Amino acid sequence: MTFDFDVGVIGGGILGLSAARELGRRFPSLGIVVIEKEKEVARHQTGHNSGVIHSGIYYKPGSLKARNCVTGARMLTQFCDDHGIPYEKCGKVIVAVDGSEVPALEELYRRGTANGVPGLRKIGPVELKELEPHARGVAAIHSPETGIIDYTRVAKAYASDFEESGGQVSLGTALLSINPLPGGMELITSGSRVRVKHLINCAGLYADVVSEMMSPDRDVRIVPFRGDYYTLSLRAEGLVRGLIYPVPDPAFPFLGVHFTKTVRGYTEAGPNAVLAFAKEGYTIGKVNGSELLRILTFPGFWRLTRRYWRMGMQEFLRSVSKQAFLKAARRLVPEIQMDDLMERGSGVRAQAVDRKGRLLDDFLISSGNNAVHVRNAPSPGATASIAIGRQVVDAAEKAFGLNVG
Repeated sequence: MTFDFDVGVIGGGILGLSAARELGRRFPSLGIVVIEKEKEVARHQTGHNSGVIHSGIYYKPGSLKARNCVTGARMLTQFCDDHGIPYEKCGKVIVAVDGSEVPALEELYRRGTANGVPGLRKIGPVELKELEPHARGVAAIHSPETGIIDYTRVAKAYASDFEESGGQVSLGTALLSINPLPGGMELITSGSRVRVKHLINCAGLYADVVSEMMSPDRDVRIVPFRGDYYTLSLRAEGLVRGLIYPVPDPAFPFLGVHFTKTVRGYTEAGPNAVLAFAKEGYTIGKVNGSELLRILTFPGFWRLTRRYWRMGMQEFLRSVSKQAFLKAARRLVPEIQMDDLMERGSGVRAQAVDRKGRLLDDFLISSGNNAVHVRNAPSPGATASIAIGRQVVDAAEKAFGLNVG
């Protein structure tokens, strides 16, 4: 049977492009195509985040997140140095506002130290005021290596490297279904039928949908969470020097309302985390009936809701009430005023949830049926993108029986 490509990569976000780039570098004789439904790359999670180069503080030692974040941050900055992509190591403080948060802050420091985060230090209120004069707290962690970057620009550089090595990026091409073939599969897309021997699923918000096209295994489903951001006024920008984060709830995989300087020259406050009513639900009014039904008919969603309903209501309140959002922001920087919260944007996080209602805390990469699926890769996925790309190709090499040359 004749195949159009050896490998089809679904998803033109930062992870799909990183995996395609690494696959082309390691196996230059392969024919590889990236299939992306949008007319340009990096349109969703890659282009709708706070642009932070995470250092690896939050993650359980030994986890895929911990290993890939610390290594991936180093790989990312080296890639940017080699390709002339600007970034800034502006540093970050994680602040315990009162004594009740100090034990959780100590646990974060323990994790970060175990993960090998460079330069990590515990600091008191005096040094906190030196670093961030307008922040309020009784103790903090300072991470000098945390940085900011434009991940859309990084993803486009990955795509350029991939295409220069002979790979193809097919834009404006939505995957509709997958038909099995002897020795491969046929991808039915909005533009054509593409025969490939192997598939790598990096579809992000639609990773579960692509996985289910190949297998009835539905133990994990992507639940989209919208995060809303405000841009700070010019006056308020002077209240934030770098990145100011609260101590997160260890039972919830979101970091709470925080302040982030960006490489685009403005400062953001946010995000909250609320259920989106569509996989690309960037506004509260965006509803996709079939996608919402997929969530509501998944047993894990209701178990998740029962477990976190109080926290969910607080997050929803911050989404619909600017006053509630301001209250959360002022816990860290009391001088922020209502008029300082300007225009609002948002992103949507693809968060995997299992049938027991557990939010998957670690990256999840699985193989089967001649495919490799990236089923959960939220933050710090962008920071770790090169490292994850290598891990995906390691899995593909084994699953597909690839050989160099």
